[in-house]
Amino acid sequence: MPSAPPVVITGMGWVTPLGSDVDSVWAKLLSGASGIAPVTRFDATTFATNFASEVKNFDLRHFLGDVAPHAMASIGTQYALAAAAQAWKQAGLARAKLNGRRFGIYLGSGEGPLDYTNFNAANIAGWKADTRTVDGAAWAARALPAMTVEAETEQEPNLTMSHVAAEFGCRGPAFNCMTACAASTQAIGEAFEIIRRGDADIMFAGGSHSMIHMLGMTGFIRLTAMSQRRDDYAHAARPFDQTREGFVMGEGAGMLVIETLDHAMARGATILAEIAGYGSSADAFRITDIQPEGKGAIAAMNQALRQAGISPRETGADGRPQVHYISAHGTGTKENDKIETAAVKGVFGSLAPKVPFSSVKSMLGHLIQAAGAVELMTCVKAIQSGFVPPTMNLKTPDPECDLDYVPNAARDLRTQGGVDVCLSNSFGFGGQNDTIVVRRWKP
Repeated sequence: MPSAPPVVITGMGWVTPLGSDVDSVWAKLLSGASGIAPVTRFDATTFATNFASEVKNFDLRHFLGDVAPHAMASIGTQYALAAAAQAWKQAGLARAKLNGRRFGIYLGSGEGPLDYTNFNAANIAGWKADTRTVDGAAWAARALPAMTVEAETEQEPNLTMSHVAAEFGCRGPAFNCMTACAASTQAIGEAFEIIRRGDADIMFAGGSHSMIHMLGMTGFIRLTAMSQRRDDYAHAARPFDQTREGFVMGEGAGMLVIETLDHAMARGATILAEIAGYGSSADAFRITDIQPEGKGAIAAMNQALRQAGISPRETGADGRPQVHYISAHGTGTKENDKIETAAVKGVFGSLAPKVPFSSVKSMLGHLIQAAGAVELMTCVKAIQSGFVPPTMNLKTPDPECDLDYVPNAARDLRTQGGVDVCLSNSFGFGGQNDTIVVRRWKP
């Protein structure tokens, strides 16, 4: 059986609470900037958590020439289109030069009603029509546009994928997954496997999400999963800190162009990094809890490292661990952070304290289905720059979280040989675990 072809990243784009330009957002992350502020999408005054990490001043017209085909698209779909447009441009793609049947797409998107306002308006309008309190023409004028948006945002979770595919001509393998906080990492990993088995030459992969609305915020508040630090929201996201009390809701999108090395070389693309390994597992434990020993997370990390040919308990020729940076799932909940810490120890053994291990959720908030893709992109930027981003707001050490979380300031690793290999973790509600290993591409 022929060996699987190398798969490389040639384009990246994101929409985040700190902006949409990749390089400027990366600079903000290295500086420790925060996107967390009081909610502006609705009146959250009475909510236990009245702050979030919102995307600001977003306009799809800044990214696409013709937005008319996406006039009814949800905000999450618009974020995905904007991120895809950036990745497309960086990769130097042109529809006329691509075989659309060999160009696929795999997204993590579509959980719940992404446009709650219109979803709610459609239901209210429909209820009024049922009770005959408005005449038919007036009801149609209000309800039908809203119900069209409802179909876009609630009935068909694959519509984000469909919008992106139509815009850029992805006529090959097309998939969408809804595996909660692990979705975009799983989407990238599965796209990687599709290319490796020969079903596509090039793929869009990533995810998008927006849940900063009354329904989304209420759900996580009732789960007691979000921080309620109303009097100090700027420091509410505090992964691995002993005083952590939950995550901060964020939103956005992350999209990558990945392709076979041969396909990239043939068209003269600039290679940003290589995807070296992917691992996926299920906890098969409880829907609302992580397996206490981190067995599922350990399995996903070990699978990804094994596929990449990396021995996590052995050092490289330079005496350093073979993984130079771990992008943590790092939500800031009591349960996640201590179990992820234990899982990393379970994989790396005595070398675990020597691997920088940080969470950009401390600045971006939790982008839910977009989180994994955005965090994988920070790994690529770490490889390119030699810097790793910090975990902000880590002031009070937790005895159960005793690894190197790069506290409160970015770290320059260039004098130590730079960053060649990164591991990115994503763990989803229900027990989904996904890990990707990326490394510097060396001819």
